[in-house]
Amino acid sequence: MGKFADLGHDLYEGRVSYDFVGRRRLWYVVSLVIVVLALGGLLGRGLNMGLEFRGGTEFTISTEGTQDNADRFGEIAENSGVDVGQVSATTSGVDKVLVQTQPLSQSDADVVEEAFVEAGASEVSQQSIGATWGAQILDRALLALCVFLVLVVLFIWAYFREWKMSVSALVALAHDVIITVGVYAIVGFEVTPASVTGLLTILGYSLYDTVVVFDKVRENTRAFTTHTRSTYAELSNLAVNQTLVRSINTSVTALLPVAALLFVGVVIVGTGPLKDLALSLFVGMAAGAYSSIFIATPLAVQLKERDAPVQAQAQRVRARREHERAKGTATGPEAGGDGVAAGSTGGVPGGSSPSGAGAPGSGPAGKPAAPVVPSGASATGSKPARRPATRSTRSSAGRIQPQRRPRSQRGKGQR
Repeated sequence: MGKFADLGHDLYEGRVSYDFVGRRRLWYVVSLVIVVLALGGLLGRGLNMGLEFRGGTEFTISTEGTQDNADRFGEIAENSGVDVGQVSATTSGVDKVLVQTQPLSQSDADVVEEAFVEAGASEVSQQSIGATWGAQILDRALLALCVFLVLVVLFIWAYFREWKMSVSALVALAHDVIITVGVYAIVGFEVTPASVTGLLTILGYSLYDTVVVFDKVRENTRAFTTHTRSTYAELSNLAVNQTLVRSINTSVTALLPVAALLFVGVVIVGTGPLKDLALSLFVGMAAGAYSSIFIATPLAVQLKERDAPVQAQAQRVRARREHERAKGTATGPEAGGDGVAAGSTGGVPGGSSPSGAGAPGSGPAGKPAAPVVPSGASATGSKPARRPATRSTRSSAGRIQPQRRPRSQRGKGQR
């Protein structure tokens, strides 16, 4: 952890830097591949809508919760003599099996329940759910999503005064939603109200991480037009590096408990809202952490670089660097000195100074001159000798002028 903390400090100070903004094309390609795979799973397999959305009858059977029992009771429902449609049989914990069918009338449901009891089920309960209830949940979820997106645009525009950041944040949110929904389609998990709840939750998490990075970008680029050493893109990349360790720590801290919930829901419980909620949270948080670093900020910088002030500032930075590069070439060894400008007589360790009559530190014919001893100091390097008191001073013309003694000392010492 000490090395990781040192890395975070170096990233914040700029001693270590990863070029997230400059390599944005690579991140775009990676995200495009992931999004295409997610859309392929969504269009190819489709979503496995839960009973709450498609409607139907659910039987809860008290028996040993094994997959063999689930398959057996699913076959019993199909062979009960009732048109049950497509049957879904799963385990629920260690002592229950869930069997879901298409909507059944009360008489048909009683026939299927009787078949389960005859097959050895100790207790059977049934529940009929209409598709209208699930449709209402879906409509309200879509309404909440639209309201949320509108508020996101208004908030980011009002806080950062930059519509380009609003667009980047929306692209990152769409990126996270598509990946999460695509994973649901690929793994075949049921879409339940818990899944919708988790999906709406990850939108807030993804936005929070993106806003933190954007806030650091705004802090670094507040007066970027006065900078002549770093461009807007470089200052933004520094902001991403400065928040990188914080983003990693926050994401790992949030993903670990969600991963534990997902494990419990899939391995121990087997079915239910816990598994559906945990999957949407886990995938959405991971995608949100990725998009806030690799998608949102690089895209915002790309849009910002089209502005004239940003282009003018970048041109000034490039001009300064070219000037410094040319100056460094002119003062190099090939220009007449080891790191010393041509014609300079300043002392540089390891450098050569010109010899001759006017060269400091050299005597006649290039011989070393005697060391210059400061006034009042001995040549042996000991403490400076105390200057004796003088009774005369020199005038501006160089003539010695007598110094008047105090009145109390006049006439003394002259005998």
